[in-house]
Amino acid sequence: MGALSDRRRILAAAFLRALATGATGVLAGLYLARLGLDLAATGLVLAAGLAGAALAALGATLAADRVGRRRFLLGLAFAGAVGGLGVAFATRPAALLVAAFAGMLNGMGRDRGAALIVEQAMLPATTSDARRTRAFAWYNVLQDAGHALGALLAGAPALLRHAGWDDLAAWRATMAGLALLALAPAALYAGLGAALEAGPAARAAPDGADARRVRGCARLSPGTRPVLARLAALFALDSLGGGFLTAALLSAFFVERFGVDEAALAPLFFAARVLNALSHAAAAWLARRIGLVNTMVFTHLPSSLLLVTVAVAPSFPVAAALFLVREGLVEMDVPTRQSYVMAIVRPEERTVASGVTHLVRMAGWAVGPALAGAAMQGVALGTPLAIGAAAKIAYDLLLWVSFRRRPAPEERRGAA
Repeated sequence: MGALSDRRRILAAAFLRALATGATGVLAGLYLARLGLDLAATGLVLAAGLAGAALAALGATLAADRVGRRRFLLGLAFAGAVGGLGVAFATRPAALLVAAFAGMLNGMGRDRGAALIVEQAMLPATTSDARRTRAFAWYNVLQDAGHALGALLAGAPALLRHAGWDDLAAWRATMAGLALLALAPAALYAGLGAALEAGPAARAAPDGADARRVRGCARLSPGTRPVLARLAALFALDSLGGGFLTAALLSAFFVERFGVDEAALAPLFFAARVLNALSHAAAAWLARRIGLVNTMVFTHLPSSLLLVTVAVAPSFPVAAALFLVREGLVEMDVPTRQSYVMAIVRPEERTVASGVTHLVRMAGWAVGPALAGAAMQGVALGTPLAIGAAAKIAYDLLLWVSFRRRPAPEERRGAA
């Protein structure tokens, strides 16, 4: 019952954090404009928030196991709340920069923070190997649901104005409310069991190599290092391709190519997010039958090929249909990838493995959009789709060649 309770706490915390993140992604830029910041200053504040998030992710990778996973998560929740309240009530740009950095203000609209690294390291300890992928699937489904419902919370300032609030007061109250919502997971983290900390069995023995490895949790065993390095390089390639395919750039492609407006794009991207969420559950079902690596490759590869057809589609309805089929496949590698990484490393190495693979993906996402924008302007409108698809196809093929003979432990036991 303890493991089940811990898993429910982690899933609920991820959902609540995604609610706050989804709303903040919609409102942060608009709120800063209400404060009178120009576009350059707004960009600096949002960049400061992402820089804080990146530094926290690095801290989680290197220090969460030393500090204690539960304690680190509590610290993240409190820092996010304090920084968020600072953003809600600060008036000077310098103060906003500091508050955004300290609070890890997330203007992306999707959870990419340090808490995700630690939670993913803890989640396998709450279930069996056979059900690990299913746990990650639910983790992603609830995050997607939180992001979608959080976007609906973006209507709060309008509701408060309708109720008679002053415009700026309505915005400040909404941002303060989101800061307090970001604090809500702390109550769930406080009840997590000690079994979720790194290497409890090794810590029981004060002497020897295992104990030294736990005390220096950022170290990886000689067998893990080359495997994790290869995975990190592949994930960097995949995320670089993903950086060419952000929702903002895809929206720009549809508008420029087919002349549609936001009235057509809004339901299209809503349907895409619904398909993303459903695909996570389907991925867990498929992985039980064909394996984690096979599921990652055999669903991701056709999604990349479909993206090329979107670039050359003759009309918006055809492009939209192909895009939706692609969205029903493209996210199936997410829970399977997370489950696979946690499966092939030692339990005490999971935080470092989660952090390293997460950090390289963040780097790829950061670089891709700038290159994609230049390609759209300087080469051709559909160039980012072709480049992004090519990078992802290369990732799929290299992943298959490199890891098809290295199944997860539960798959080896099943084959035996």
